[in-house]
Amino acid sequence: MRSELCVLAVLACVLIACSGTPRGKPDNGPVRVRVATSAGDITLELDPARAPITVANFLKYADAGAYDGTIIHRVVAGFVIQGGGWTPDLKERAKEAAAAGRPDVPIRNEWGNGLKNERGTIAMAREEAPDTAAREFFINLADNARLDAARPTTGNAGYAVFGRVLTGMDVVDRIAAAPTRSVEVPGVTDGSMQNVPAEPVVIRKVSRVR
Repeated sequence: MRSELCVLAVLACVLIACSGTPRGKPDNGPVRVRVATSAGDITLELDPARAPITVANFLKYADAGAYDGTIIHRVVAGFVIQGGGWTPDLKERAKEAAAAGRPDVPIRNEWGNGLKNERGTIAMAREEAPDTAAREFFINLADNARLDAARPTTGNAGYAVFGRVLTGMDVVDRIAAAPTRSVEVPGVTDGSMQNVPAEPVVIRKVSRVR
């Protein structure tokens, strides 16, 4: 009996050693997320190994349902599509959250992680200062090397890429081809409402792919 127990113990140790990530240690592998939109589904593969802060932040909003019911509010052909922060009636989710006592917390800009703003990658939108990204994101429609560069107009920092489109780039391109219009929104002066899709592209749900 004692010898059988010893054999079982050895086998258990081997299984634990071969199982990959130790217990209690977070998995740093890719995370897949489905973005279900009114134009079709987009599957993203996020990279927590290179962009741990950014991925955790994006998943926080996704898991809370904060992206559900928002729109792609900015479409610039040959450049980017951007969304995650505005509703179809052009109400800003960040302002609504702040009014409810849950203000967005900006994150550190992980732009130097080796990931580039190439076609099909997803990155964080932000204000001019480098560490101001919170919930809005964009998907690159082309290789946008200038977004990787540290320029005075962007706070001497680039824009943090944290994943890529795995499937659904045809959906992204279909959104990019949508007619747009310029909309005046009180308090918005950065030009982000100059390329709003004439027909709202709604993000119905953002969820992890099991």
